[in-house]
Amino acid sequence: MSTQFQGVIPPVITPRHADGSIDTASLKNVTKHLIDGGVSGLFVLGSSGEVPYLTNDERELVVSTIADANAGAVPLIVGANEQTTNRVIEEARKVVDLGADAIVVTSMYYAIGNAAETETHFRSIHAAIGKPIFAYDVPVRTHFKLPTDLLVRLGRDGVIAGVKDSSGDDVSFRQLLLAARDIPNFDIFTGHEVVVDGALLGGAQGVVPGLGNVDPAGYRRLFDAAQAGDWAGAAREQDRLADVFEIVYTPNGRVSGGAAGLGAFKTALQVMGVIESNTMSSPMLSLNDSETAAIREILERNGLV
Repeated sequence: MSTQFQGVIPPVITPRHADGSIDTASLKNVTKHLIDGGVSGLFVLGSSGEVPYLTNDERELVVSTIADANAGAVPLIVGANEQTTNRVIEEARKVVDLGADAIVVTSMYYAIGNAAETETHFRSIHAAIGKPIFAYDVPVRTHFKLPTDLLVRLGRDGVIAGVKDSSGDDVSFRQLLLAARDIPNFDIFTGHEVVVDGALLGGAQGVVPGLGNVDPAGYRRLFDAAQAGDWAGAAREQDRLADVFEIVYTPNGRVSGGAAGLGAFKTALQVMGVIESNTMSSPMLSLNDSETAAIREILERNGLV
């Protein structure tokens, strides 16, 4: 079906200086690195951007910095991350004013809701915001799995423009692809790093990979191979990216799961010379010298340094 958004749209990391302040120079470098790597868009203020840890001023600084560096090269899809409907609407209006071309919205969190209230949540945001809305299915953070029938209904009614699926539920993801395949301009993205070839074969329009911060060109090659019907080539590129993804396991339990994955992406970019520091948002711990050495070894064997 016709599509508004497709391809590789990485969730942009948020570099910090060693003192914890936002490193805008490195953030511009990351943006250039992604655009030069052939990405189709940028997902700003997502989980990989450490959005729960950012102050309101930091969120605005991140969006405005990326918008300036992007200069209209690719669409900006920006997270409006708040707990409840009116707070999301307020946040969405801010990011639209800062240059968002579309927004990404989760179900409510901390607040306890059900499917009916979640439907009202999305419909109310759509009524208030004149930009495409992507539903972000990320139950590990919201503790609520967005039901397939709800997503399809919202898609058919034009309330949402698509779904960014980070549920880890491959069965429901495939069911969503099948149920929504006839909805025009409804774009479904996988948040998986290592099964993108399978998602594209199943009909997904693209991928939002945290690892895409490190190797955007690799994900672009994978997507292009899939678009050309070269599934063997797509699988080969996916296999290589799966090896690059081993960087997230280098901390081996020393830090939290979130700090391990995001810290590995930041550390890789530091090793590659894209950003200045691998400093994490407090209270998360940054990766140490031995973990950095292990990440460098993985990058070297994959030709990234």
